[in-house]
Amino acid sequence: MAAHNELGKYGEEEAVTFLQQKGYQILERNWRFQKAEVDIIATNGKVLAVIEVKTRSSLYYGNPQDFVNPKKIQLLVKAINNYVNYKDLDVEVRFDIIGIYKTEHICEIEHLEDAFYHF
Repeated sequence: MAAHNELGKYGEEEAVTFLQQKGYQILERNWRFQKAEVDIIATNGKVLAVIEVKTRSSLYYGNPQDFVNPKKIQLLVKAINNYVNYKDLDVEVRFDIIGIYKTEHICEIEHLEDAFYHF
């Protein structure tokens, strides 16, 4: 497995642990719909949290969360609309980003709730 794939997998594992410690219930991991992949779908109370995880080993080009682009947002919204309809859910949906900065010596996690809005 390529190093960047291993880093991404590590980040998703850290994000799941982080969310569970905050009381989230993980429903899905790496859920796919057409061209979209949703990293984590979880509940927090009555809220369906859709979480995109970005992990970086350097901040040279910016914070991890800065790498969620408009195209990715569009794909996530389309995928979650399908998920909610398919599962016949009546929930409030929130889109979050978890940015993880990991080096040999540190691991910093930043959770941005309501990172972007769908319309």
